[in-house]
Amino acid sequence: MRVDELSPAPGSKRSKKRVGRGIGGKGGKTAGRGTKGQHSRGRGKVARGFEGGQMPLKQRVPKLKGFNNPFRVEYQAVNLDTIDAIGVSTVDPAALAAAGVLHKGALVKVLARGEITRKVDVSAHAVSKSAQAAIEAAGGSVTIIPLPYKVRPAAQGNQFTNR
Repeated sequence: MRVDELSPAPGSKRSKKRVGRGIGGKGGKTAGRGTKGQHSRGRGKVARGFEGGQMPLKQRVPKLKGFNNPFRVEYQAVNLDTIDAIGVSTVDPAALAAAGVLHKGALVKVLARGEITRKVDVSAHAVSKSAQAAIEAAGGSVTIIPLPYKVRPAAQGNQFTNR
């Protein structure tokens, strides 16, 4: 048997029902589509991206060069070698600001670049695990300062819909 000899089984192919040919028989007038509504007219389809009158996704996402996350917490990084160079035994945001390391009122995160050679008591808003381990290995202590404002948790579900 060759490809050009293939044919469907007898009775499996039926011709398409011709509708809309007058009111005399079945399939006349509205041609089986019902009286009114979206599917009775035209192609019975809607435009690509149409969401039934809801504001479409392409219109409710942020546009133009990125988007500002309202939940972002911005820290200023301070490394262990900087803390060691300051030469004070108690390090907190006020001491770092006085030493000119960071701006007054900035949120501080201690990172683990460099080494710390002496006992230091550190108070910061955030500390990396490796920095905390290095400070405690040198005999110091780490205190986490709570943030000065409450950071809202991320929105549940789609954050662009009206609630």
